[in-house]
Parts: sequence; structure tokens; C-alpha cells
Amino acid sequence: MNRRALLLRGIAAMGVLLLGACGDSKPQPDAAEAAIAAKTEFTIGWSIYAGWMPWPYADQAGIVKKWADKYGIKINLVQVNDYVESINQYTAGKLDGVVSTTMDALTIPAAGGKDTTVLIIGDYSNGNDGVVLKNGASLADIKGRSVNLVELSVSHYLLARGLETSGLKLTDIKTVNTGDADIVGAFAAPGVNAVVTWNPQLSEVEKAAGAKLVFDSSKIPNEILDAMTVSTETLKANPALGKALAGIWYETMAVMAKGDADAKAARTTMAKLAGTTPESFEGQLRTTYLYAKPQDAVAYALNPDLVTVTDRVRQFSFTQGLFGPAATSVDAIGISFPGGKTLGDKANIKLRFDPSYMQMAAEGTL
Repeated sequence: MNRRALLLRGIAAMGVLLLGACGDSKPQPDAAEAAIAAKTEFTIGWSIYAGWMPWPYADQAGIVKKWADKYGIKINLVQVNDYVESINQYTAGKLDGVVSTTMDALTIPAAGGKDTTVLIIGDYSNGNDGVVLKNGASLADIKGRSVNLVELSVSHYLLARGLETSGLKLTDIKTVNTGDADIVGAFAAPGVNAVVTWNPQLSEVEKAAGAKLVFDSSKIPNEILDAMTVSTETLKANPALGKALAGIWYETMAVMAKGDADAKAARTTMAKLAGTTPESFEGQLRTTYLYAKPQDAVAYALNPDLVTVTDRVRQFSFTQGLFGPAATSVDAIGISFPGGKTLGDKANIKLRFDPSYMQMAAEGTL
């Protein structure tokens, strides 16, 4: 299972029961808090996806150690084969940070009561996700069809957004929950004529006879947003972690941006770490918009569009029950943005977009 396979989990639903109770409380200093403050070793989880492969590459290339040593800390990058499990481990406190979509950061740890900070805006899907029809000229032709996809995932969100652009609703189609590993085979069946999926499966289903890509994530830039997320409590007590992670990411981005033999070697290594060919990996990178420069990432963090797209994501998540059964309003979970802007319950902020470490990288003050 990769980053796309988001299903409802009991941990989020159970945690949301605590939202009202914990929203107004202010934890007092205790032994646990002192232990967090004294930490010098941290564990960050990652899973395979084109936009996240710079992290294990940086670890292998010594960039992680370089920045960790600079701040007198140790950072362990740990691969978790199951993406959802990596976020569950983070939510349970077994990881100090994890790579995830912002949608998943909202619907798993934040909905589960864990205060989480979006430390680095890394990339967005710029065509990696798409809707494919057989015998259809446009997305409007999907009306009345059964659509195979991973339900309650970013594929489901992409479909909902696409339908909006065609004046349709989710009630105009029927979804058929299909595992990501089964999508290509399902589309080959005569009775299946509509799927929503992501690369590399997307490129495979497009090869089928009569297949046509009728909508993709390039039409909704920044809405399927990938990030490095960390525990707000841990980051507050240990700002060195945030500085080191920002340094690691942007040094690696600089290597990739050089366009020389070193850049090619880096991408080849990333492909190997992802278990794919360099050609396939290059194709995935072409449909992934990387925020390679910290200035660009900071600019987007300060852009009102971030609030707008996050609102769309939370509205979808709530209507699909991803905030858990105890959430009676889309405002149950508070989300904060730079400049004091918020969505949801200001007394229960559980997801925070903090560009300060990206700003340090932009200013060269890390």
C-alpha cells in the first residue's frame, strides 16, 4: 500500500472523541515533557513515492548525517512499507515525523488528537493522479457509470473535484472500492469502463484500448499536497530538528536541480530505492511539482490559495466521515496558517502550517 491508500481507521475515529475535551486544556510541564525537551535522537518515517525519494537518497548520500551533526542530534530515517501504517505509527508516538499528504495529516493524526506541524511543503501531484474512461470523450461521460478506485483516498477526492468541474456530483456515479494493486487488472475487464488511479498504474491503464484520460491532478494544483510533517510538541522543544530537516531537504533539492551528472546519479539512486527503473522514475517526476526552492515553498505557504484548497480538502474529508463519528461539524478540527489565519475550532488547533524553517532556508540562516 502506498501514500494514496487512505482508509478510515479506528485510531482517528477514537481520537476525535477527545477533541472537545483536549481542545481547551493546557498541558503542564511534567517528566514526559522534560524527556521530549532533552531529546537528541529522532526517528522520521518515509514510504515510497516519487516526491519523497529525496529523503532516503539524502540518508544514503550522507546529507542527513551532515545536517544532524551540525545541530548535535541524530536523525534516523526509517522506511515503513505500508504508508498508512507509517502515519499510524507517527500518530501513536513511535515516530517524531513522517512524510504524508496534507489530507492524510488532517484525517489521521490531527483527527486523532495529535498536534501536527507541516514543516516542509515538498511537492504536489501535477498529473500523477487521473480519471480514465473507456469510450468517453470527456469527464461528463462518466455520469451513471461505476468507477473503480481506492475509496476515501486522494483518488476519491480527485474524482469529487473533477465532477464539480463538469457540473456533476458523487451521487451521479457509483464507486467500487478497488485496491491500488488491482486497478490495472480491473480496467482490463470488459465490464469496467472508468477508473481513478495514480502513477505508475495511471500510465498503464492509459495504454488500454479505447482508454482516455479525461481529468488529472494538474487541473487542481496544490490540492494533493505532499509534506514533511512533525510532532508540534517535539518541534517546539527541539527546533534543531526542524532546522536539520529543512537543511537536508533543500540541499538535496539543490543537487537534483543542477542538471549535471551528479543530479542524474541522484535520480538514478532514488529510482533504485523506489524499486523502479530510472525511466519510470523520471516519468513520475515529470508529473510531480517539486518545491525545489525554499522561496517558492514559503511563497505558497503565505498564499491565500493554501487556505482555499485546505478548506476544500477538509470539507470533503468531513462529508466522507474521515473526522470520525464524534465530529458533528467540519469545524471540529482547527487548522492554523501563517499570519494568524485559521479554519475550524481556534481552541482545538491540531494541524499547523509553519513556514518558519523554510524561511530560514530561503534566507540562508540555517
